[in-house]
Amino acid sequence: MAVGAALLLLATTPSARADTSAARTAVDETVAEVLVVLADPALSAEQRRQAIEAIAWERFDFETMSRLVMARNWRKLSPDQQSDFVQQFKKHLSRSYGGRIERYDQESVEVLGERLETKGDVTVKTRIVGGEADGVEVQYRLRGRDGPWGIIDVVIEGVSLVSSFRSQFKEVIERDGVEGLLEKLREKNQAPEGVTADAPAGAQPPA
Repeated sequence: MAVGAALLLLATTPSARADTSAARTAVDETVAEVLVVLADPALSAEQRRQAIEAIAWERFDFETMSRLVMARNWRKLSPDQQSDFVQQFKKHLSRSYGGRIERYDQESVEVLGERLETKGDVTVKTRIVGGEADGVEVQYRLRGRDGPWGIIDVVIEGVSLVSSFRSQFKEVIERDGVEGLLEKLREKNQAPEGVTADAPAGAQPPA
């Protein structure tokens, strides 16, 4: 565990330490499950993608992520539009980043530590070891006030996935409205597989 994280844990209350520990365990388990899938030579690339997608859909809190991504615009959506956005956003993320599975090169992930955030959230800091992404730091922000800890944001080398998409979607909404954004997402999700496969966070808006 990093020294800074250790000092933070010593300074918190016992309940806070328990919370950060539970969040770290959730990340540990998620990373372990993903690495098992990636290292299985019996699985095709498509099977790996589907297996990892199933893990992500269980571990990520996509409804909270959707609210954070949409920010004030969330209130502009009707209940049906909100439900549609959550589903389309999940699919968009899966398609946008699924192509990265092909780049797996026997990497491992080191969990460096965790810290308590505002609103009771916990950030768990990790680092990729090996492969092309060796040394890349990835932070997972988790929330667990109303149940199991769920991932609500991923920060890669200082770039927040939620912030990146919030900026993209805000531009589309200002130009085309919320229904225009939903239509763009539907079009992206229905396009042939691989069209958005290599889009890094923040680099390919649905416009």
